[in-house]
Amino acid sequence: MSPALADVHPEDTQLEENEERTMIDPTSKDDPKFKELVKVLLNWINDVLVEERIIVKQLEEDLYDGQVLQKLLEKLAGCKLNVAEVTQSEIGQKQKLQTVLETVHDLLRPRGWALRWSVDSIHGKNLVAILHLLVSLAMHFRAPIRLPEHVTVQVVVVRKREGLLHSSHISEELTTTTEMMMGRFERDAFDTLFDHAPDKLSVVKKFADGVYLVLLMGLLEDYFVPLHNFYLTPESFDQKVHNVSFAFELMLDGGLKKPKARPEDVVNLDLKSTLRVLYNLFTKYKNVE
Repeated sequence: MSPALADVHPEDTQLEENEERTMIDPTSKDDPKFKELVKVLLNWINDVLVEERIIVKQLEEDLYDGQVLQKLLEKLAGCKLNVAEVTQSEIGQKQKLQTVLETVHDLLRPRGWALRWSVDSIHGKNLVAILHLLVSLAMHFRAPIRLPEHVTVQVVVVRKREGLLHSSHISEELTTTTEMMMGRFERDAFDTLFDHAPDKLSVVKKFADGVYLVLLMGLLEDYFVPLHNFYLTPESFDQKVHNVSFAFELMLDGGLKKPKARPEDVVNLDLKSTLRVLYNLFTKYKNVE
């Protein structure tokens, strides 16, 4: 056994000949950005499933059998999967996982998202695979959360050859930037605009706290927005997100489509997301006098 295996649990090294197992290096689990990613995803899942009275406490232990993933996907996609509700056997769990993941794949494949998980890896409680899956779902369904960027973990790969355990380390990138991850799902005229004139767009930063967006909607729709509905001088990230979310609600009330951008994207000074919001306002109200 090599020194790199010192922190590996005994049950993780009970392998058959030529069998391979991967696990996150313990030092990576202590990284603040990794902990934040896990926390954000846990809170998101629990928020989505609050009406189902499901509480997820540990990703690998609560998601491996497909039960929670089924409920999560049904809630996000607004569909009903044809699977058994409760299944205790390993075969039944994997069959459920297969159905759930096939539905996920049908959603993500047309978008060109790399599928870095499998039935065996999810059922095997591979946390890296589970995180890849959840990050992809969060991006696809535009979850109202802020994923920490540039989260990378060291993964220990253990393989048994000729009765001996051999290990190696690889770096696994779980998140890049929000812009890059969302870019996998859409590229439009705004991408071209950014390619050619990125230095002329800083003006949209003025909308990042949501105040101008709220006031603008009042002007465009000709009504006064009560000051108690939003923060006129927001000080925290959450207060700014509240303002932008409220502005989005006013847009929906005004007959606009739901913005592609997330409130968090606008607050995070994502210029492209902000421009999309402003362009939607322009196309609807450009002829209003």
